[in-house]
Amino acid sequence: MDEFELIDQIVAELGAVSSGDDVILGPGDDASVLRPPPGEVLVSSIDALVAGVHFPAAADPELVGYRALMVSLSDLAAMGASPAQVLVALTLSDGDVDWVRGLARGMRRAAESAGVKLPGGNIARGPLNITVSVNGFCPEAMLLRRAGARAGDHIYVSGELGGAAAALGRGGLEKYNGSASLDKLASRYFQPEARLGAGMALRGVAHSAIDVSDGLLQDLGHLCRASAVGAELDSTLVPVCAGATLEQALTGGDDYELLFTAPATIPALGFSVHRIGTIVPGAGVRVDGKETGQRGYRHFG
Repeated sequence: MDEFELIDQIVAELGAVSSGDDVILGPGDDASVLRPPPGEVLVSSIDALVAGVHFPAAADPELVGYRALMVSLSDLAAMGASPAQVLVALTLSDGDVDWVRGLARGMRRAAESAGVKLPGGNIARGPLNITVSVNGFCPEAMLLRRAGARAGDHIYVSGELGGAAAALGRGGLEKYNGSASLDKLASRYFQPEARLGAGMALRGVAHSAIDVSDGLLQDLGHLCRASAVGAELDSTLVPVCAGATLEQALTGGDDYELLFTAPATIPALGFSVHRIGTIVPGAGVRVDGKETGQRGYRHFG
């Protein structure tokens, strides 16, 4: 099956998520065209997901498709943006239509869950790779950034950590077939939820924010460097997912929860948060008073 036939199969599988009132042009033209809300800025990010690195090459394609969109949309959540559009570029070693349709089904589920459109993309022959470009909108004055944390801020996280790392450490992720087959840890890996609603709720509340993709300690370190501050964490306050270890919660990554700083008193946000520490003058991240160093996932570390 050639690339154009595969694209037709993908568009058919995507259904309504490939079009909408805000999509002026979708599949079938050289580029997609969106109608932005008045007074808002465009927020964009792009992620390359490599087989064998970001997902098991032999995993169920529907689970891979869901994961691919959600981990990419998490960047919009961390910026406080409302999601608008996703574009996907695939490189495939062959034109396996069943695999591609499964991937598209997973992406459709994720797009429906996130309320985002997927109006276009590209396919080429090559090693299996999924590149996802996400685009959203936010009033400029309400954008969340890594810079902005202040000494005295409390450090919060939006949910439990370590579950995806525990699933990876346990192994066997290739055996799962469909969302109904997932246990809690495998679901944390294959079905993370981009915290889009939480990000928008943090507009005007959080002083700084980042999503936990490469590990709590490493991502908090990024936030601290951008803000020119330090951080003190209390390990007893870190919300560890059942079945995971504290070390996995601190360094494992793939959680896609929101890590943010804000005053000690914050309004009701509509989602649960855990206070795990405090922003302090200086530099570096300390856990229970001890320096941690750079611990977390690095592509070229």
